[in-house]
Amino acid sequence: MRTKLFLSTLIIALITLSFSMLSVNFVFKQQFSDYLTQVSEKTLEELPSRLSELYKTKGTWDSAALNEISHSLPLGTVVTLTDPTGKLIATLDNPMDSMMHGQGGMGMDMSMGMSSYSTTSWKTKTFAVSGPQGTLATAEVHYPATAQILNPQDIRFQSAVFSSLLFAGGMALLFGILLSFFTSRQLVAPLRRLTRAADRIGHGHLDERVSIRSQDEVGQLANAFNAMADNLDRQETLRKQFTADIAHELRTPLTSIKSYIEAFQDGVLPADQENLSSIHEEIDRLVDLSSDLKDLNVAEIGGLQLNVEPVDIKHLLEKIIRSLYPLIQEKELTLNWNAPVESVTTSGDEHLLTRLFYNIVHNAYRYSNPGGQVTIELTQTSISTNIKIKNTGMGISEDDLPLIFERFYRADKSRTRETGGTGIGLALVRQVTNLHQGTITVQSKVGHETEFIVCLPKEIVVTS
Repeated sequence: MRTKLFLSTLIIALITLSFSMLSVNFVFKQQFSDYLTQVSEKTLEELPSRLSELYKTKGTWDSAALNEISHSLPLGTVVTLTDPTGKLIATLDNPMDSMMHGQGGMGMDMSMGMSSYSTTSWKTKTFAVSGPQGTLATAEVHYPATAQILNPQDIRFQSAVFSSLLFAGGMALLFGILLSFFTSRQLVAPLRRLTRAADRIGHGHLDERVSIRSQDEVGQLANAFNAMADNLDRQETLRKQFTADIAHELRTPLTSIKSYIEAFQDGVLPADQENLSSIHEEIDRLVDLSSDLKDLNVAEIGGLQLNVEPVDIKHLLEKIIRSLYPLIQEKELTLNWNAPVESVTTSGDEHLLTRLFYNIVHNAYRYSNPGGQVTIELTQTSISTNIKIKNTGMGISEDDLPLIFERFYRADKSRTRETGGTGIGLALVRQVTNLHQGTITVQSKVGHETEFIVCLPKEIVVTS
């Protein structure tokens, strides 16, 4: 990429420089030609006064003096000087014309002078040369409409300007090459670091980061890359933790069931109702765990479909409270249930909403201190149903609050389901809330209380 960037920059510099040099050269030639034309016009306007002064000084048309005037004529100019009777006095042209075209003599034929130029546009002016006794002569001037750059001095000047232009262009090109080299190096270097970092992350080094302090697009890419790496690292940590948690969650009930069966086989324990109920509870734990995993996976891939129907949220919450009430009493918790007298109905999937609120209320019970309080409040507005579930207990730290709805995350890193869970419940809660087009927020004070607030719309907008 560095080579491509360098070559592309160099090509652009070459094209731009060439175009600039050609443009400057064209404009210079045009302007210089206009300048020479203006000088020629001014020289010819002064010709009558010079001829008149020559005649006054010499008293006649002196050939040597006329020859001096010829040397000052613009190149390509032919002056035909006649007396008042029409008799030819002299034909004047710049001797430099004769030298360049192999002609000689002051009396050179005008048509030959004209034919030696490639210029097709000519001008003619007639001047009256005045003296003390009236008109001395008439000067008819033929000259190119556009001055030719034929004077050796003019050509040397033009060549010097063009050489300077080439030198400046060469220096600019050299500077452009050096600048392109270092610029391409500076631009590609951070991209190479990003490439190496991405390659290392691809080989499992999730702690790899890039250090780029620029605020341009490359810096934004580096920040996005580091954020992606942080997320991958966090997800990998959660995955490993989740794998260990699942292994523990599966091993505990399976070990218990195995122990009971071995005891039955050895006759150590009777297969009575009490012991069979214990096995049944362990099997229920396995079923709940597999159900959580399945529902979370289906929800995350967008395959969880809502069976939308009117749901009595008040009745649903009361069923959950009744199912958990023995555990609440066993922990000596005070339950505060605040709800309207009438039913509170909203649209949704009753099965999924039961899972949602069961997980939150069960968490409130689990994380409450013995003798604490669990408060459930139900209210409804014209457009939404609001459920607040608060408990007094250990609370959630500020560092953990943004992460508690991530799959596999547990604020309590212990591996007992009674204190830590599997990190699936709240992830499923968020998925179900999103499916119902609702919102869920959490507020907590460490060592004091935690409050979950679920807001569900009364009517779900079904999009096609």
